[in-house]
Amino acid sequence: MAVAEKMLLMGNEAIARGAVEAGVQVVTGYPGTPSSEVLGTLAHFAKEYGYYAEWSVNEKVALEVAAGAAYAGARALVTMKQVGLNVAADPLMTLAYIGVKGGLVLVVADDPGPHSSQNEQDTRKFAQFAKLPVLDPSTPQEAKDMTVAAFELSEQLGLPVILRPTTRTCHVCQDVILGPLPLTRNECRFDKNPGWVILPGLAYKKHIWLNQKQKEISRLFSRMPFNRAEIKGKTGIITSGVSYNYVVEALEMQGWEASLLKIGTPYPLPEDLVLEFLSRVERVLVVEEQEPVVEDQVIHLAWRHSLPVGMAGKHNGLVPREGELDVDKVTAILHKFFGFVGMKQAAASNTARHAPDLPLRTPVLCAGCPHRAVFYGFKEALKDYDPVFTGDIGCYTLGVIPPLNALDTCLCMGASVTIASGLSRVEQGRKYVAFLGDSTFFHTGVAGLINAVYNRADITLVILDNGTTAMTGHQPHPGIERNATGDPARRIDIAGLVKGCGVDYIREVDAYNLQEVMQAAREAVEHKGPSVVIARRECIALVKPRTRYRVNTGACIECLLCVENLGCPALCREEKVVISEKCTGCGVCAQVCPAGAIEEVSRHEV
Repeated sequence: MAVAEKMLLMGNEAIARGAVEAGVQVVTGYPGTPSSEVLGTLAHFAKEYGYYAEWSVNEKVALEVAAGAAYAGARALVTMKQVGLNVAADPLMTLAYIGVKGGLVLVVADDPGPHSSQNEQDTRKFAQFAKLPVLDPSTPQEAKDMTVAAFELSEQLGLPVILRPTTRTCHVCQDVILGPLPLTRNECRFDKNPGWVILPGLAYKKHIWLNQKQKEISRLFSRMPFNRAEIKGKTGIITSGVSYNYVVEALEMQGWEASLLKIGTPYPLPEDLVLEFLSRVERVLVVEEQEPVVEDQVIHLAWRHSLPVGMAGKHNGLVPREGELDVDKVTAILHKFFGFVGMKQAAASNTARHAPDLPLRTPVLCAGCPHRAVFYGFKEALKDYDPVFTGDIGCYTLGVIPPLNALDTCLCMGASVTIASGLSRVEQGRKYVAFLGDSTFFHTGVAGLINAVYNRADITLVILDNGTTAMTGHQPHPGIERNATGDPARRIDIAGLVKGCGVDYIREVDAYNLQEVMQAAREAVEHKGPSVVIARRECIALVKPRTRYRVNTGACIECLLCVENLGCPALCREEKVVISEKCTGCGVCAQVCPAGAIEEVSRHEV
């Protein structure tokens, strides 16, 4: 018997592998941690395996492109993070009514914690809202296997299917057993049919159809291998997703036993399997991260069938609804659930592993980041104006961190422009400056700018153009001449697009030239109506520095302006101010120094 081939894969890479094994034909998405590596991996192998891959301008566009392919019978996959699903919600909710011909899988990565998101929303709730099936992998192996199964399920049901990995599953690595690659792919042809045109009368009929599908999906899920029960007594634990790993490890570490039901398909609940489990236990603890999606359904199921089973979980405060779970947290939850008190609990607690707390490491803009220079320049230029700086989603969100303190608001992608517009309507006479990046401008910033022009909002928009989608891994966007697969692409000129939106004042500046930035800042805010400053410099992570700077200690007057106002991680104060090897040679600190004590040198001279 042949030994199965294994490969060490990150969870996101395993999902990409699953898509290839499933015969994916079209892949779209928008970068967002923790999902980005799925499409990044698929784009890398697109030519080798013969499918189409693109980074779309936003998640709505990505889903619609993938849906178009699925209409013709192609297998399509779209990737995004949990907040990206908000952007894609418009097509998703109606797509659930219309259905698909080819398999359509949405990989929506959730971020409990959160580690790199503005909220902790639970995609399982969104799936429940849309009445679409959702799969919740606990390991990279399961993520790969679920991806293959999701395509098959989508075509069987005629519905999109959501795969919902969380940050830990996305980024952990595991030896994954590989499956065979497909010899053929779906044949594609769009067949004209009135069912593709959603009108009110059809929507009503399709809603009935969608509701009827829920029981069919539940029955299918009860037979899937991703859901399984292990009976060990009258005390039961139901758990889902990555939480399953924590429960198993906590039980093993403490030497405890309980009946265990693993749920890999949290919506719709596999009711037949859950009912059988509930009939064999007297009380149940439900362990899941974020919202009580499984717990609510289990309680409802037990009530409908008049089952005298005690329930514990989030509703009685035993399991938190916020943040990530881990083995230590789950161990403490199990202590309370099992009722261990006094010496037993203390003894068990003493056996737990306790690592020292990690030191707090505040995120910071890179040394030489052009965003720092622009924030500093605008703050200095407008310090007599009492301006409001509205922020957006990207590396530049870190402009809020001291000592820059250069952002006053941050809501969601593209909101800097529209929040500034709203503020300008109720506190007239104040200066409002919106900051957003080049990729975010293409994502959802253009509509806000058009709205500002049309309605004559008196705001300034600063587009931080660093030529990449930096925060999520330097993915390309329409502002550069390269697409997802590395092929040449038509570059969309930001200044030309801004002009096409009807903006009268447009100024392009070098982000590293503080005098140029400050002059543009003053001119822009004095312009009546919307004005735009485009600050250009390539992301420092993509540039190989040729020079660096050092402090002439004899000339330094120790005013500390460079250290205390810029916040560059290359600048530090020991006995005197020094510039470390982190210096990338941007030269902004030299422009700030009032004594001319910061000098440019060759990297070999230091």
